[in-house]
Amino acid sequence: MLNWFRKLLPHEDRFFDLFERHSHTVVGAAEALERLLAGGPEVDRWCQEIVELEDQADHITAEVMLAVRRSFITPFDRSDIQDLIQSMDDAIDMMHKTVKTVRLFERTEFDPLMREMGGVIVQAAGLVAEAIPLLAQVSANTARLSTIAEEVMRVEGRADDLHEQGLKDLYKRYGRSQGDAMAYMIGSEIYGQLEKVVDRFEDVANEISGIAIENV
Repeated sequence: MLNWFRKLLPHEDRFFDLFERHSHTVVGAAEALERLLAGGPEVDRWCQEIVELEDQADHITAEVMLAVRRSFITPFDRSDIQDLIQSMDDAIDMMHKTVKTVRLFERTEFDPLMREMGGVIVQAAGLVAEAIPLLAQVSANTARLSTIAEEVMRVEGRADDLHEQGLKDLYKRYGRSQGDAMAYMIGSEIYGQLEKVVDRFEDVANEISGIAIENV
């Protein structure tokens, strides 16, 4: 009865525009991170690109939170809206945290498995960006949203495997030498942060899946 009544009321469609804008900043940051992990002289350029996109994402998140407070009718539960945008923002925040580590230790070269994790992050961001517009007609798109959530889970599993293998490789190279302890620490920190980026996309997928289930 409540769902039927809500369908008769005008929705605040601006939420979907904000979600899409945010997802585009996240995709842009993921692509910049992948280019950053390629290494070379343009690392700082891509670091700065992520910083700027993260700032844009923060402003969009603030707009969503303000719209939640001001809107009489929302397209789905207010707490779901807040949790969704926050989980999306957490993903780009973690990319920003990776940038801080790269800059702090002045890294310009990255392991092949780190570069592969960059590709995985782009894949996860792309899946989220595909899912977000489908929420505007969530009932009609439940099947595809569920499939996307499952695909993100598989991507996250791949990131876990790369993270584990990356740490093993670092240990083989540096773990037994006190002189290389710093190299091991920095490498493991970057691997850990990249893995957490994908974890945050898994959180987004879980939020999307929950919204789809609640609004069928």
